[in-house]
Amino acid sequence: MTTSPETSGELQPQSAGAEIIDKYFPHLSERQREQFRQMGALYAEWNAQINVISRKDIDNLYPHHVLHSLGIARILNFRAGTTVLDLGTGGGFPGIPLAVLYPEVSFLLVDSIGKKVKVATAVAEALGLDNVRTIHCRAESIGEKYDFVVSRAVMKLSELAKISSKLIRHDSQQNALPNGLICLKGGELQHEVLPFRHKAMVEDLWPAFEEDYFKTKKVVYIPL
Repeated sequence: MTTSPETSGELQPQSAGAEIIDKYFPHLSERQREQFRQMGALYAEWNAQINVISRKDIDNLYPHHVLHSLGIARILNFRAGTTVLDLGTGGGFPGIPLAVLYPEVSFLLVDSIGKKVKVATAVAEALGLDNVRTIHCRAESIGEKYDFVVSRAVMKLSELAKISSKLIRHDSQQNALPNGLICLKGGELQHEVLPFRHKAMVEDLWPAFEEDYFKTKKVVYIPL
């Protein structure tokens, strides 16, 4: 069991900013709302010790990290029983917010940097996310297959698709889209998407998410 930060006493939920999640996902259960509210205090406290979010951006945790992670739901609503691998999860994005949104979906959060995995593990445990596992390893070491790989701008699309293709299962399909890669990207993607232009789906997050931050943010889906 991962211990809490040394500075913590009894952790109090921090709700500042969490209302943006209710704005776009109004049908959450009270348990889900509470889990999202608790993320603010958890990440603020852990980030003071292990920097997984830039110091200047921690105050924007909810729009820039939590809500951004949930942008994957703009492409696909995962069905119960789906298995998802979060590749290069860092401190738990997009995997932890997605695990709250989809409690009946199994998530494996993977990162090659151990201290980041420590944070993701601690946050998942504190939130009571029994649908989350975390592993400190490189993608090449993963032996299991998953329905989907999700990721948040960890590398170029071509490299990400190459790695992900070896991790996707092909023996079953249970979602509205074929198994594959769903990643969050920003900026101009024309050249990155070019090799996949006949099969990639690119969804703008703005204006569905109306904050200015999302004007350059996109979700990319590639069947693999």
